[in-house]
Order: sequence, then structure tokens, then C-alpha cells
Amino acid sequence: MPERKDRKIKKYRGTRSCGTGNTKNKRGSGCRGGVGNAGLHKHKWSWVTKNDPNRYGREGLKRKGHRLKVMNLYQIDSLAEKGEKKVEFKGKILGTGKIRSPVEVKALSWSARAEEKITEAGGKISKIE
Repeated sequence: MPERKDRKIKKYRGTRSCGTGNTKNKRGSGCRGGVGNAGLHKHKWSWVTKNDPNRYGREGLKRKGHRLKVMNLYQIDSLAEKGEKKVEFKGKILGTGKIRSPVEVKALSWSARAEEKITEAGGKISKIE
């Protein structure tokens, strides 16, 4: 059977400071900058950047929210002036601007004000299928 090694502390028994230098050094946790993870955002930051760079910060990806494209009535009106009678748009129609000529609009969604203005001008609005 192998012989057991003596523990390091046995070597220091009988000495005044057990290898820690001055007697004051072993009191509390002052000489080592705090207990455990104390000071990792402060005086131990250089240790963090070298040894554990991924300790802080966000992890993973954030998904972008789904947003519809937007078209206003003044844009539809400019298309109608160029001669288009039917407009198909994969997005939402909003009611900003005036519409003077009757246009048939197909879209995914629309605001109540946009629907009101299009029907007043003599046009139709319907959902894309």
C-alpha cells in the first residue's frame, strides 16, 4: 500500500503565520479582494476578460417581429393618375392622402379610414386570397 502524503498545513504547524506573510494578511478576505466572485465587475475585471469572457452579456438570438409593408392612399392615387385601375399590394393600406379616381384595390389588410375614402371615390377594396 502506498504511503499517504502529508498535508501542506502540517508543514506550516509551529510557524507563526503559516506561510501567509504578515499575521494581518489572513484576517477576513481583505488581502485577496473579497470572497468568491466579489469584485468581478470592479477590481477583478481584468481576470474576467482574460479567463471568462462569456460570463456577462446576452445569449442567443432575438427574432425580428413580423411587420406588414405599408402603402398610403396618396401613393395609390399617383398610380391611378398613371393609368392603373387595379392595384394589388401585399401589405396594409393606410388612409393618408386623397384618392380622386375609382380604383380596385386588393391588399392583405387596410384601415377603416382607407376603406371609407376608397369607397367614397367609387372604388372597391378586397382581400388577397
